[in-house]
Amino acid sequence: MRLKFIAILVLSILLMTACVNAPEEEIIVAGSTSVQPYAEILAEEYERLHPGKGVDIQGGGSSAGITAAESGVAEIGMSSRDLYEDERWLRHFEIARDGLAVIVHPDNPVDDLTLAQIREIYSAAIKDWSEVGGPEGKIHLIAREEGSGTRGAFQDLVMDGVAITPRAIIQDSNGAIRQLVAGDPRSIGFISAGLVDETVKYVKLDGFAPTYQNLKNGSYQLYRPFLFVTDGWPEGLSKDFIDFTLSPEGQSMLIEEGLISLMDD
Repeated sequence: MRLKFIAILVLSILLMTACVNAPEEEIIVAGSTSVQPYAEILAEEYERLHPGKGVDIQGGGSSAGITAAESGVAEIGMSSRDLYEDERWLRHFEIARDGLAVIVHPDNPVDDLTLAQIREIYSAAIKDWSEVGGPEGKIHLIAREEGSGTRGAFQDLVMDGVAITPRAIIQDSNGAIRQLVAGDPRSIGFISAGLVDETVKYVKLDGFAPTYQNLKNGSYQLYRPFLFVTDGWPEGLSKDFIDFTLSPEGQSMLIEEGLISLMDD
């Protein structure tokens, strides 16, 4: 009986804690796994500034996020690609721009490629590192899945209508690609420039690195929009969170994380 009483007491405390901590108002923001980590940082600060307001950030991919906003499953969808023609009736807000970095293992001596070389690598026209100035060895290709905004941007910006070879290893997030490249000296991948860390090395594109300044002035040409998408004009908490994201404070947070601000465009 004593154990039963303790179990009931603990359960009651947990339920009361959950009720106390539950936000009075909450929205769901879902979609691009590229936008997700930045949205989580924004949501954390927004919730700190607005007690009782909750912003639940979920992944799923750009196409899934757009569908979630369209169907009402999420108040805000996240996309790391431009909207397709049949999606343009949705309201969309460009919150920042993101560089798309081509990454290799830190031990790989290749540190500069042309756009044409990257295209030929991902179409399997170039198959060995020795063909681009590296050591002899087969290139291990890593790419994002179909429907990913990152893959869509890479196809539009790099591939120019040429298909990515089906030989590529497919991963479902930027983090997964970064982890594989970090563990394989012969690999190559592409991720959000803001997510490049010491475990991998970005490759310059025609001599230009994916730095904030080069992305801002257009010297580095691989970048894509980060969008918040809504079904109609946002209202209430959705509007307030978008306004916070587009405010000088929100934009400054995104700059600190390596994204390109739109404040002075």
